[in-house]
Amino acid sequence: MMDYRQFIENGQAVMGLEFGSTRIKAVLVDRDYNVIASGDHEWENRFSGGYWTYTLDDIIGGLQDCIQNLRGDVSKKYGVELTSMKAMGFSAMMHGYMAFDKDMNLLVPFRTWRNQTTGEAAAELSELFKFNIPQRWTIAHLRQAILSKEEHVPYIERVNTLAGYVHYLMTGRWVVGLGEGSGIIPLDSETMDYDQHMVDLFDGLSEQAGFHKKVRDVLPKVLNCGENAGTLTEEGAALLDPTGHIKAGIPVCPPEGDAGTGMAATNSVLKRTGNVSAGTSVFSMIVLEKPLADYYEEIDMVTTPDGSPVAMVHCSNCTSDLNAWVKLFRENLELLGVKPDMNELYGKLYNEALKGDPDCGGVMAYNYVSGEVITGLDEGRPMVVRTPEAVFSLANFMRANIYSAFATLKIGNDILMKKEHVEVDTLFGHGGIFKTKGVAQQFLADALNAPVAVLTTAGEGGPWGMALIASYMVNRAENESFPSFLSEKVFHGEKGETLYPDPEGVAGFDRFLEKYRAGLKAERAAVENL
Repeated sequence: MMDYRQFIENGQAVMGLEFGSTRIKAVLVDRDYNVIASGDHEWENRFSGGYWTYTLDDIIGGLQDCIQNLRGDVSKKYGVELTSMKAMGFSAMMHGYMAFDKDMNLLVPFRTWRNQTTGEAAAELSELFKFNIPQRWTIAHLRQAILSKEEHVPYIERVNTLAGYVHYLMTGRWVVGLGEGSGIIPLDSETMDYDQHMVDLFDGLSEQAGFHKKVRDVLPKVLNCGENAGTLTEEGAALLDPTGHIKAGIPVCPPEGDAGTGMAATNSVLKRTGNVSAGTSVFSMIVLEKPLADYYEEIDMVTTPDGSPVAMVHCSNCTSDLNAWVKLFRENLELLGVKPDMNELYGKLYNEALKGDPDCGGVMAYNYVSGEVITGLDEGRPMVVRTPEAVFSLANFMRANIYSAFATLKIGNDILMKKEHVEVDTLFGHGGIFKTKGVAQQFLADALNAPVAVLTTAGEGGPWGMALIASYMVNRAENESFPSFLSEKVFHGEKGETLYPDPEGVAGFDRFLEKYRAGLKAERAAVENL
């Protein structure tokens, strides 16, 4: 305890902070990269003016509350005030669109990754680039605004992601990390920069449409993992901690997206490694040995934080509806006078799912709170349906809802593994859904027919991954690569606890998915009529 007190007082701790979809969380790590303090702030997006968004007050207020809670945790545990750090880094949900004028006024509310409003632009750019451009990517949002002749377009001077914007507030620098940049416009892994051919094509399109600014002048510059991306300014420090305790001058690493922090947190940045990050959304990331033979709407090509090509399957929906059902069970218990511990309730319900039939006994669930590009839905309607002869038990109900969290992910990964013959040695799972040991992990292994490991650090997720990226900037040896830093200094060869596909479970998930695909017609009908 005394050692940590002095460690923190001397400004040696490293902070990672991530803006997740439902929670902002910051962690401090020690010299061995263990979490020694944390703080968080819960928040929710809102649907306003036709877009999923968070306000600037949400962003800044949430950031400040998160930091206040981190400071409080440090004070409670160690009896000291947090005033300085060796390094820090900021991460956020990837993609989306924040457009600013010359005075850095936000021109339209922040449009998050959750919006499926750029179909025309995404299709046009994908065909032009011969490269899949998802609807949520920043460049698709910018192009759609130009195509739609939105009123704010003539005033655009800068465009960024949430992570890049927060980094700008802290440092005054308009930059992002490579992984985050790869969700803005495609990167060239040779030059470690935006793909110049695609930049030129986009500028040509924009010029024709009357948008005369060069996209490189508008977008943030990309920086490699390990580069110094500025220091916390006086203005940044005052915004981060209005109490004035945290001082300026702290080195800040390039901001990253939650995909990059997930790869760092699971040590999956080498070829043939991959991870699955499960939260409000779910995505898998597999580091490729060779380029794909074709491009697919279901597969996003991004990069690791140090620029290696990655095949990403991103699904907009994962645990939101599952969490809603657990909260309903809590309300039921409270109606009976029982106040359950939520961790225990999740554990009991998830373990009950293991008793269900491998194909969920005919119970079918769709977890679509919002739209889903992979299955062609612009909006979502959460549903649970069953045939009259279905075995409707709590076990099958819970199993179907957990299966549903991974069903769309499997649709995308089947393209990679069955059509492109991509091989992966182990997938690392992280996120809250894996906290109940051996349940979601086994179902995911069965769904993707691949070994799935969960590390002891899996519950820390993105903010811890961001702290590792910041630590690499200040603690790496000369010429030490990011993969080597993670493997040798952070994980020390840790493999995690691995579960392997169960043949009966694999066959059961396949039967479930066959019915799931057929039932998408009912989901579409619900979207159209409800």
